[in-house]
Amino acid sequence: MQRPATRAARLSVIEKMLLSHVITSQSQLSGLLSDEGIDVTQATLSRDLDEINAMKTRLADGTIAYTVGDHPGRETAETGISTKMEQQMSRVLSGLVTSVAAAKNLIVVHTPSGAAQYVASVIDKQPIDGVLGTIAGDDTVMIVCRDDELAEARADWLLAVASK
Repeated sequence: MQRPATRAARLSVIEKMLLSHVITSQSQLSGLLSDEGIDVTQATLSRDLDEINAMKTRLADGTIAYTVGDHPGRETAETGISTKMEQQMSRVLSGLVTSVAAAKNLIVVHTPSGAAQYVASVIDKQPIDGVLGTIAGDDTVMIVCRDDELAEARADWLLAVASK
């Protein structure tokens, strides 16, 4: 995936890494960023972590790691999203998603009029394995997945989350 070399893009990558990996040190995070082609100094990384409100938290297994937002719970193997985040998504999406359908590597999600951008934002904020991004209109969200099989699996998962 190609990313612009902007501060906003870097902050987004850092946040997604903290949500999808157990990162215990700035040097570990710096290495992961370097693997993605993003080189930062330790001072910049410290400022970035402060800006996205990352903090060190003791996880359930006793490990102390950086977290963003609410404390992470156990991740589901299918999506990489913590069960707590999935529950939060469910609360939001259950009243807003009216239908979900997969078509090749795309998922089409219908919402009430005016809700699509909010639903897309909720989905984009989660590091869902295989989901590349969303496009929202007024009452329809298109989710782009890495491949056809993943789109079908993520559509089933999203429908289940929205149905809870």
